[in-house]
Amino acid sequence: MVFLLNCIKGIFIGSGAILPGISSGVICIVFGLYEKLLDSLLNFFKDIKNNLKFLFPIILGIGIGVLIFSNFLNYFLTTYPLQTKSIFIGLILGSIPSLLKESNNNKNINNLKTIDFLFLLFSFLIGIFLVALEKYIPDNFSNSFNFLYLFISGFAMSIGVVIPGISNTIILMLLGVYNIYLSSLSNIYLPVIIPMGLGLLLGCLVFMKLTNFLLKNFHTKTFFSIIGFSLGSIFVLIPNISSFLGFSIFFLSILLGFIIFSLFNKKD
Repeated sequence: MVFLLNCIKGIFIGSGAILPGISSGVICIVFGLYEKLLDSLLNFFKDIKNNLKFLFPIILGIGIGVLIFSNFLNYFLTTYPLQTKSIFIGLILGSIPSLLKESNNNKNINNLKTIDFLFLLFSFLIGIFLVALEKYIPDNFSNSFNFLYLFISGFAMSIGVVIPGISNTIILMLLGVYNIYLSSLSNIYLPVIIPMGLGLLLGCLVFMKLTNFLLKNFHTKTFFSIIGFSLGSIFVLIPNISSFLGFSIFFLSILLGFIIFSLFNKKD
């Protein structure tokens, strides 16, 4: 059962690497996997057996999510945007109380300092700015890129993979490679996938080490910054609502997101 649940979580994480406005890092946070994933990946060879047992179903799910199920999730986002986006909002909001507790190493939240909340506010505002920025970025600038540029694009993309609340979409659109990235994944076009994949792997290693260092040395402030980015990312998911029925569906779907979060996080 744990294997299956982690595989399903991986599918959502993989889908987050493709879908506009959705951060894979936020999905990791929502499912309570973020710190454990960082630790398992960075210390893989210290305990290969247990790390492989934990990572394999998630990585399998990520592969399935990227190659197959992202299309299904994209279908729901296109066909049922109100319900799907609202569920994602519910998942994120449902995770916040436990994240606040975990950010302070499960100590009393009253012990938190004002500066911790300032970190949250600052990252929250940056998250909102990035969401607003996405609307003004053209989808593509060119159809031809060399190996080095694609490698750099993959490296830059890793920021959105590792740091919750920063969407891959924004980064790839800024670099003008978003459309060619999607097209190459759909058609398994290796001349684009390989350099971007190599850059992505190197970038993930660099930014995971950086994030892990910050979590170990500035745990509360780093976690509050991550929470702020996650909350800021909600604004890209807020659907257009024009009726009482729409508001009803919106709130019921958010509630469903809360329920899904609690079901997925009963056990690790």
